[in-house]
Amino acid sequence: MRALVLLVCFSACCLAQRPQPCLSPPLMTGFLSVNTQNEKLTAYAKYFYDAFGKRIRLKEVGTYANQSFHFDALLLFRKGVLYKINHKNQTCTKKRLGACFHPLAVPRNATLLGQAVLGGSSGPGQGVLVNTWTGQVHMKNKTAEYVSTVTEFGCIPISTLYHTNKNGWMVTSFFNNVIGLTDPEELIPPSFCENAMLDEEEEEPATFYSLF
Repeated sequence: MRALVLLVCFSACCLAQRPQPCLSPPLMTGFLSVNTQNEKLTAYAKYFYDAFGKRIRLKEVGTYANQSFHFDALLLFRKGVLYKINHKNQTCTKKRLGACFHPLAVPRNATLLGQAVLGGSSGPGQGVLVNTWTGQVHMKNKTAEYVSTVTEFGCIPISTLYHTNKNGWMVTSFFNNVIGLTDPEELIPPSFCENAMLDEEEEEPATFYSLF
């Protein structure tokens, strides 16, 4: 009987230790970098993420096809609109969002590739335990592949590889993440955006990945 109890406890511990798909904190602020396989795009952005209100703000700088750019976008998924904001000129362009909000998370049907320590494991504070997952996400007219790495504790995003027809593989790396919104006002359209008219000329509605 004692052996049976020990076996059950051991099995339960093993199951508990196996990494599980997870959901990242609903409110986060941090920085990210984006690089594409075709080497046309390199971008760095500060992001504000609100899963409760389904809002994302990106303030990015980078180069595309050897041309530098500055870009400021506010994505309001509940309203289905995207604001391109120009604080210098106090102007705002309003476009239709063509995608649903996808929270930062490891989907339930993801496949675990493995667990590793980023940095070192010889002493306390030298490394971070992470889990890497792979799978497919179903978009409007296609199925895309992804590879995502998150921390074991907290499910904080580390990196995501995502395949698009436009740029091939895109690598997004997250860093200096903090839980919470350091400035909630960043997720509210500026006052000069109040009278912005919806731009209907664009052939395809904007999506999160069309911003890169």
